[in-house]
Amino acid sequence: MFDATVREGVLRLRRPGTRWLSTGWNGGRSRSAAAYNVSVPEGFDRTDLGAYRDERLSRAEFGTEGEPPTLFTGVSMDHARGARRGPVVAYATAGLSNPAMLPMDPAGATAAAPDDAERDADGSGEAPPAEPTARPDRPGTVNLIVGTTRRLADGAAENLVAVAAEAKAATLLATAGVPGTTSDAVVVGDDPTGDPAAFSGSATPVGAAARVCVRDAVRASLRSRYPDGDYPGPPADAEHGVVADDRAEVFEP
Repeated sequence: MFDATVREGVLRLRRPGTRWLSTGWNGGRSRSAAAYNVSVPEGFDRTDLGAYRDERLSRAEFGTEGEPPTLFTGVSMDHARGARRGPVVAYATAGLSNPAMLPMDPAGATAAAPDDAERDADGSGEAPPAEPTARPDRPGTVNLIVGTTRRLADGAAENLVAVAAEAKAATLLATAGVPGTTSDAVVVGDDPTGDPAAFSGSATPVGAAARVCVRDAVRASLRSRYPDGDYPGPPADAEHGVVADDRAEVFEP
């Protein structure tokens, strides 16, 4: 299975030869012996994240091999929690100080056809998005690292990212009333020498295991981070959250 170690505010999830897919900084596909989740201090404003990663891994006495997938969060690794089932393990750090809400009955203005001045250069007619109100250094990220000992077929790793994100959103909605934060990220790893898995959907052994692992790891991290259940979600009117309360133009293809 995957070996997890926490030192100096860094979580390392290690399995030699693993193929990774990351939605975080410098993301995409890679092959490395480990993936990392790094806790950053309050007020963190470094932009040279590659150098910063190397500094932190060196401080934790973790050797850097190539370009390992690395996530960053303001949540302390004291709150990292893992869950395992069958061929899957998941580790989560969960903070909710910058929740991203998506109301189903938004209070924003009714969508209307954009003016010519708002049209894209390609003529799509989409108005430019509003600037986000939350800063990326807020300690609210929900980071997930999911690993499986199965060998995922083409497309199955990407689908497992979606399965993990769906499980995270369902868990957060049921637990804290929000589907996620403004800076959530997922890393998925699989073993290229493992037994093949053609699919990773919710009804497959890998997908089903990933769902419950993500759920239980996120819930455990939340219990550690917020032992009194005092989540900074909608009831607390979180200062750094965002609400997608506009309406889109809906049409038939």
